[in-house]
Amino acid sequence: MRRDGHSQNAGFSLLEVVLVMAILVTFAAIALPRYADAVVRHQADLAAQRVVTDLDQAQSFAKTTSAACTVSFSVATEEYQLIGVPSFDGGSGDYSVNLSLDPYDAKLVSADLGGDSQVVFDGWGMPDSGGTIVVSSGNVQKTVVIDGDTGQVSIQ
Repeated sequence: MRRDGHSQNAGFSLLEVVLVMAILVTFAAIALPRYADAVVRHQADLAAQRVVTDLDQAQSFAKTTSAACTVSFSVATEEYQLIGVPSFDGGSGDYSVNLSLDPYDAKLVSADLGGDSQVVFDGWGMPDSGGTIVVSSGNVQKTVVIDGDTGQVSIQ
């Protein structure tokens, strides 16, 4: 010790550094699985909400144009198309969404819409049938329901 009362060794000991690192590793081991679960839940919610929004968009497009608008789902390619609705990015072709891409990273598990995988909204916005679309991310599944009588779309 020096005369002014201060130690010449003012750094951290190896034991202190190891203890702090052990505490940080413990917190990370607890937090990482919870974070991963939260990300998976968020992706499933986001994918289901996108389907709902696009079904509402197709219904609105049908009402606005007074013409039928078809939404066709493809489980094999994990995407769906709003047939006859132009792409919003200015590209050519129909408006389409691939749920397996970012930010969704989700899977289109099934689309059962009255025995087929498409729904047609007539010029008044009424669907030709009701049904369900199931999307998943990790072990989380969300079901989008179309009411065949009202055309109301919801997530369950």
